[in-house]
Amino acid sequence: MEKRVVDTKVGAEDGALDLSLRPKLLTDFIGQRQVVSNLRTFIDAAKNRNEPLDHVLLSGPPGLGKTTLAHIVANEMGVGVRITSGPAIERKGDIAAILTALEPCDVLFIDEIHRLNRVVEELLYSAMEDFALDIILGQGPSAKSIRLPLPRFTLVGATTRTGLLTSPLRDRFGVTFRLEFYRPEDLEEVIRRSAKVLSIPVDDEGAKEIARRSRGTPRVANRLLRRVRDFAQVDGDGRINRKIADHALLKMEVDREGLDIMDRKILRVIVEKFQGGPVGVDTISASISEERDTIEDVYEPFLLQQGFLKRTPRGRVATPSAYRHLGLAPPKRPPQQEGLFGDG
Repeated sequence: MEKRVVDTKVGAEDGALDLSLRPKLLTDFIGQRQVVSNLRTFIDAAKNRNEPLDHVLLSGPPGLGKTTLAHIVANEMGVGVRITSGPAIERKGDIAAILTALEPCDVLFIDEIHRLNRVVEELLYSAMEDFALDIILGQGPSAKSIRLPLPRFTLVGATTRTGLLTSPLRDRFGVTFRLEFYRPEDLEEVIRRSAKVLSIPVDDEGAKEIARRSRGTPRVANRLLRRVRDFAQVDGDGRINRKIADHALLKMEVDREGLDIMDRKILRVIVEKFQGGPVGVDTISASISEERDTIEDVYEPFLLQQGFLKRTPRGRVATPSAYRHLGLAPPKRPPQQEGLFGDG
C-alpha cells in the first residue's frame, strides 16, 4: 500500500518523534475522558492495595493512543514496561522468555494481540489467571508437566479488531476500554501541545484547520502538523495560520473533510461504477487494486464514521453525503437493491 500522509498506522518517520510527543502521565493525556477517568480510579485502587493493576484490554482504530496508555499505566504504577506484538511471538519459548524476565508488578504490553499464535495464546491463559507457566517436558508416556511460578504482572493488550479475539482470552481481561475517534476540539489541544514541544508557531485558526482534517486521530494530527510546518517555512513566514494550513493540506490532496485521494477513489468507484451500491468489498478491492483487509481496516472506518458509506447485508452503499462531497447530485431514489455486487 502506498504511504499516505493521513495513514493512521505508525510510519518509520513517526517513531522517534512520537516518543517525544507522547504524554507520560494521565494528567497530560488529552481526550478519551471517560477512559482516563476510569483508568485513574483503577490505578489508584491497585496502588492502595499494593497490587498490580488488573489485565487491561484496549481496543479501537490505530493512532488513538493505545500504546501511549500502556506506557502511562507503567509510569503511574511506578513499574517497568516490556513491549512486544502478537506477530512477533511465534513460539511458546518466546512468550516464556518474556514472562520469566518480568519483575513483580511489571506491565507487559502486547500490540495487535488478536494476531497471537493460538498455541502461544493458550500458554497465556494460566499466566494471566494463575501467574504460572505450565510447561511440558519430553514427549509420549515419559512427558511430565512442570508449573513454573511467575511474578504478578499486568498484561495490557491492544487490538484494532476485538471480534478476532477468542472468548477465553478476552474473558481474562479485568478492564476493557474502547477508544473512540477524537473530537476536533480535543485534536486542537493535541496540536497546540505538540507545536509547543516542537517549537512550531501556530495560531488558533491554524490549529483548528489541521484538527478538522486529521480524521479524528492524534497520530495523523501530529504528522499533518509537521508537514504543514514545511509549507509554512517555504511558502509563508514560518507561522501556521488557517490560510497556510489550507494551502498545505490541499497541496497534499487532503480535502476539507480529511479525505485523501484513495478515500475519494473508493467513493467514486461505488458511485460511478456501481450506481451507489450495494457493492461488496471484494468487488471494490478488485476495482481499485487494493487488498480487502486494507480497505476494511484502513479506509472504511473513517468513511463510515463520517457518514459517507453504509454497510448493509448486501454490500457497501454510498450515502447522499458522499455524492455531495464528490460534487454530484444524490439520486432521487435509493439505488436498486438487486445485490448484483453484494459479495461481502
